[in-house]
Amino acid sequence: MNHARTLLLVDDEEHILASLKRMLRRDGYTIVTAGSGFAGLAVLAETPVDVIVSDQRMPGMSGVEFLRLAKASYPGTVRMVLSGYTDLQSVTDAINEGAIYKFLTKPWDDDLLRADIAEAFRQKMLEDENLRLHSELASAHQDLIQAHEKLREMLHDQSRRLAQDQVLMGVAHEVLDRLPVSVVGCDEDGLIVLINAEALRVFPQAQPGICLSEVADLAPAASLLKAPDGAASLCLDVRNQPWVVRFSALGQRSQSRGGVLTFLPRDPCAMTQPQPHANNPAPTHEHHHA
Repeated sequence: MNHARTLLLVDDEEHILASLKRMLRRDGYTIVTAGSGFAGLAVLAETPVDVIVSDQRMPGMSGVEFLRLAKASYPGTVRMVLSGYTDLQSVTDAINEGAIYKFLTKPWDDDLLRADIAEAFRQKMLEDENLRLHSELASAHQDLIQAHEKLREMLHDQSRRLAQDQVLMGVAHEVLDRLPVSVVGCDEDGLIVLINAEALRVFPQAQPGICLSEVADLAPAASLLKAPDGAASLCLDVRNQPWVVRFSALGQRSQSRGGVLTFLPRDPCAMTQPQPHANNPAPTHEHHHA
């Protein structure tokens, strides 16, 4: 319990209330009293109460009637009747309705009464703990639902971005293959990871997965990868045709490593004229990101 264990004693006889308070004070309860059912309802409206012990025969409102009203407005209380009369029918009905946890008789045995009240507080503690666990479980379930919904939205967004990226990548590859300029992408170790159709035509031995140094016509270009400022160029002769090779390092705007080699004929008129796609389809080959 988050507050002190509070016991409400309701009886129209002052000496009974005084006797009960003396007996129960040693058990450490916070004890509040009322001289009637109406006064008991007023106490409940102002004070959190865990256990109620009420007399049955009281003027204006019986103990059973009082406890029915207490149950309706404060269902978390544990309610007991302490009575010296044998009005068993009304008490039995109240017990069956759940308004009364236990029926106690006057005169009472101190030890038995203290034990019954202690058991009522244990019952209250168990009920409070069950409510707390139920609340935590409901909260965890709601958090799980929200996390699942958020994950579903993230997966949807990721799938949409992947689909967009695939379209963009396909367009980029097609544009790259339509360029009349030889383009070769390689990693920082000189491994070819991308090559367009024009480069394949000029350097048929070059394929993704092969090192520049393993292709005789491209081996001199491997030295450009060591350029300290990330950019360099050289002149290269391939089958008696002069080329200017330009290297640009990657990694300035992404986590890519390596670079791009562009091969430009020193005689612009030597550049291959593109043919209609239907009559001269672009070679099919695998592309990789540099």
